[in-house]
Amino acid sequence: MRLFDKRIISHFDYLLLIFVLPLVFLSHHLISETNEILAKKQLIYFSISLIAFAFVFILPIRKKLRLIPFLYWVGIALLLAVEFWGVTKLGAKRWLPVPILNTTMQPSELIKPIYILMLGYLIHSRPPPKKGYGLKDFIYFSFYILLPFILIAKEPDLGTALVMLLVGYGILFIIGVNWKIWATIILSIGLSSPLIYTYLIKDYQKKRIKDFISEKPSYHVQQSIIAIGSGGLVGKVSEDATQTQLKFLPIATSDFIFAYFVERYGFLGALGLIFIYVLLIMHLLSMNYYYKDDYVIRCFASGLALLIFFNMSVNILMVIGFAPVVGLPLPLFSYGGSSFINFVVIFAILENLLAFRYMDMYNYERRL
Repeated sequence: MRLFDKRIISHFDYLLLIFVLPLVFLSHHLISETNEILAKKQLIYFSISLIAFAFVFILPIRKKLRLIPFLYWVGIALLLAVEFWGVTKLGAKRWLPVPILNTTMQPSELIKPIYILMLGYLIHSRPPPKKGYGLKDFIYFSFYILLPFILIAKEPDLGTALVMLLVGYGILFIIGVNWKIWATIILSIGLSSPLIYTYLIKDYQKKRIKDFISEKPSYHVQQSIIAIGSGGLVGKVSEDATQTQLKFLPIATSDFIFAYFVERYGFLGALGLIFIYVLLIMHLLSMNYYYKDDYVIRCFASGLALLIFFNMSVNILMVIGFAPVVGLPLPLFSYGGSSFINFVVIFAILENLLAFRYMDMYNYERRL
């Protein structure tokens, strides 16, 4: 039993911890400087996430892959339930009430790990041919990608919906799809974009796009750009970070925390933070090379890499005025319990898939 345990731990990916921990420590340090109450709440989220990580890590995911479609449809049912029993906040109906705990949950966050696992399960069950997936397989996978996208976009939560859409098709791109299909999709989107803007985009979303392309950015973005510019090359000490300390920079601990970070640590600090994300993303994508025949690991690692990449890119581009303002947090960095815990759970699933990938061989040897 001891040998079995040692071999399980030996396949744990410690590099993921090395890349993630600096993000967590930096985030808590920044938040504690500006809001001690939020910093204490963040410690509670950290504690919950550690418990969640340990629980998910020991689950028999490899043995119970057949349960993944069931969990996927449970997630779809929760997204449908939002339409009928959802709680509306700030003009969007994205949450479901949890009566016993007197709180709410966001199904669009809960479904993310199951969504990526589902694609891994489907691709594992139907591996790609040498020339990549054809049209029939592409339509088959697209059904499972588009269904949650439509339900989340309808809430409305277009930012999250688009990220999940890009993650889903990004996984297919990495695994392999015939290039003619991608060329047809890109051409179709280009030709239909005027119709999409006119008939499918809601008024407040059109306003965000207009604000983005107008000469004068919104108040939030103006203050964010001022904070970033005032940070200079190496940043300022906490007391001199006036944009944040004097409350000019809105939502400094969550959506615009990157601007606060640059005000404190300057251009070099921003490069360092982005470099950590790049290392993390490249490490996750490299698993496609090391685990060529394990499509569950490849899909899940690629999905996590894309999820981090799109959230990070949109958030940073948003705060510097290069993208419309949407409610996408900086992964593992912005303040927020549900987002942080959800990312930790996704990392726990990946570590589980990596650590237990030789479990059947260990059990066979023990029986011998």
